[in-house]
Amino acid sequence: MTEARFDLGAFNRRLEEVRVRIASARGDATSIRVVAVTKGFGPEAVEAALDAGLTEIGENYADDLVAKSLAVGDGSGAVWHFLGAVQRNKVGRLAPVVTWWQGVGRVEEGRAIAKRSPDAKVLVQVDVAGLPGRGGCQPDGVGELVAALRDEPLEVAGLMAVGPPGPPAGARSGFALVSSLADSLDLPVRSMGMSDDLEVALSEGSTMLRLGRALFGDRAPRRAGRPAARYRPGQES
Repeated sequence: MTEARFDLGAFNRRLEEVRVRIASARGDATSIRVVAVTKGFGPEAVEAALDAGLTEIGENYADDLVAKSLAVGDGSGAVWHFLGAVQRNKVGRLAPVVTWWQGVGRVEEGRAIAKRSPDAKVLVQVDVAGLPGRGGCQPDGVGELVAALRDEPLEVAGLMAVGPPGPPAGARSGFALVSSLADSLDLPVRSMGMSDDLEVALSEGSTMLRLGRALFGDRAPRRAGRPAARYRPGQES
């Protein structure tokens, strides 16, 4: 992917704006975990996030995640989240680096992770939008999937969801459903909310936000000729 120009001053301003938004919605910005999604930006964006205390870093592309992890080094303190569909041929490369796998929608995906990365943390994606290409498990199948994944050497830490396109308020019912499911399954983590709908997500119980554009600005367009990687639209920001 072509990398966008990173502006440290703009990042610092955006981060303060994000903290104000979170505090306004929840009352305490420090109680919410923010995954800084650096897709489309170079390692300097990761380093800026780490310097600002954002240690949880999200990436959609396996190759970019591995490259950035090497660039910032093992001692950086970064906690890497892989966002997207799990491709079995990529799990081996990602396993030594990734701590959180966000978006497991099928038991086969979980088993592929468990084989290469026992005790990894996984979040089950709940399909609350019902749109082609989004992936995830249907709400009525979440309990069964969580039970199956708990039989694997994995830490099923919570649920995640991507709101539907359109006005942020349209995500409210889906986010409320995810929180209800998480409560019923005794799952503490609810990864809901991105740059446009974080307030709605927080009001419905989100504990983890995935923020890209709100922190780093617009990404560069995809370089011509590079095929799109398999990832679920909307998970990144």
